[in-house]
Amino acid sequence: MTNIHIPETLPPQSFTDAGAAVAQLELLYRQATKFLLEQFSVAMAHGTPANRCRAYYPEIRLTTSSFAQVDSRLAFGHVSAPGTYATTITRPDLFRSYLIQQITLLIRNHGQPVTIGVSDTPIPLHFAITGEANVTVPQEGAGEFTLRDYFDVPDLSTTNDDIVNNTYTTRNGVGPLALFTAQRVDYSLARLAHYTATDPEYFQNHILFTNYQIYVAEFEAYAREQLADPDSGYSSFVSTGNVVITDPKAPIDPPLKLPQMPTYHLTRPDGSGITLVNIGVGPSNAKTATDHIAVLRPHAWLMVGHCAGLRNTQALGDFVLAHAYLREDHVLDDDLPVWTPIPALAEIQIALEQAVAEVTELQGYELKRLMRTGTVATIDNRNWELRDQSGPVQRLSQSRAIALDMESATIAANGYRFRVPYGTLLCVSDKPLHGELKLPGMASDFYNTQVSRHLKIGIRAMEALRGMPLERLHSRKLRSFDETAFL
Repeated sequence: MTNIHIPETLPPQSFTDAGAAVAQLELLYRQATKFLLEQFSVAMAHGTPANRCRAYYPEIRLTTSSFAQVDSRLAFGHVSAPGTYATTITRPDLFRSYLIQQITLLIRNHGQPVTIGVSDTPIPLHFAITGEANVTVPQEGAGEFTLRDYFDVPDLSTTNDDIVNNTYTTRNGVGPLALFTAQRVDYSLARLAHYTATDPEYFQNHILFTNYQIYVAEFEAYAREQLADPDSGYSSFVSTGNVVITDPKAPIDPPLKLPQMPTYHLTRPDGSGITLVNIGVGPSNAKTATDHIAVLRPHAWLMVGHCAGLRNTQALGDFVLAHAYLREDHVLDDDLPVWTPIPALAEIQIALEQAVAEVTELQGYELKRLMRTGTVATIDNRNWELRDQSGPVQRLSQSRAIALDMESATIAANGYRFRVPYGTLLCVSDKPLHGELKLPGMASDFYNTQVSRHLKIGIRAMEALRGMPLERLHSRKLRSFDETAFL
């Protein structure tokens, strides 16, 4: 093997029209992945290739010699200083609307064209053939030749979160244009399909997380109501296993085996629908789900799960609106120091409180009868109450915590880290400090009624956020000193 076999590529081109720029990205990406698929198919049919086969991700590049004169209220759409910025791109077909939106802002705010060309980052074969149902990459040693000698494979050394963690070092004088590189996005797209058993293209811009499967039936019932209403704007309901229905009466056979994180989508043609993800119990699952969903650049995610109430005045079924978080989950300590404040986002808080008032038909001071606003503590030990309680209870009291769970602070912290607007509305399911444990038969009628309301509140909040301009929803509080131009 003496040469590297690469496809014929087009030279870089400059564009002042975002739609044309994205069309060029799509062309370059199709050429690259088609080449890799063809070369791999030949190799599997006829044996060891004569040369190494390689194709590259397309990229967007911007060079500007002056500071942008933009509305200071904008949190995105411009680079912070003169220079050259670039990002590699994968699946431009999936991200078409997002890319057009971000490139349009970039061109408008800087008065400069973007350049679309081929990057120097190889596309791993595994990612290039994603979606090809009839093509399988053999495990190492299963084929007639050593795969990595002839094709690029996923490389974790170039798949990381350096940009989002603000630890990125500018290379060759080129700064990052987006939070995620193409290979980081591809990695997460593959993980999403594995963990949720639904394809990434079904994910909507508004994500609800829960830690109980009982919310799924409520979500499906709501989805069927919306599909029956021709004016709802919703077009389909997608169940785990990529089961798509548009008829509100169509049956859905339950899958033989649920994935680790069962996921369901109430879709709209423009992607502004709602996705529900049952992440199960624990901060590790919460981090895993948000790590990967973040690459889809959702407009908001909310946690609507169960929690332990910590105050004697709370009752089972009461709601908790988090306005601060005590992080004892530990899964993000290496990425986001625990001293980093996770601020409440006014737009999210208002949407959630108004949704609670609308669904419960309570207003003002009366709303305090069943909802408290305060600190939510998130821990990594589900059976914390079995240990000596003096230490944990003292910390909880000092923090003024009103509820405890295992996911909310993780989801909020990762929303902060990934610049995704976040919020939390929990439902009290037990009060271990006051003798009301989560045991069979202990749930009251009031609690059962509240559970049926809980998801509706999350949905109403998301529908309110959907009508909010992105410039207002994506808060400057989530942006660091030297931010990427893309959301």
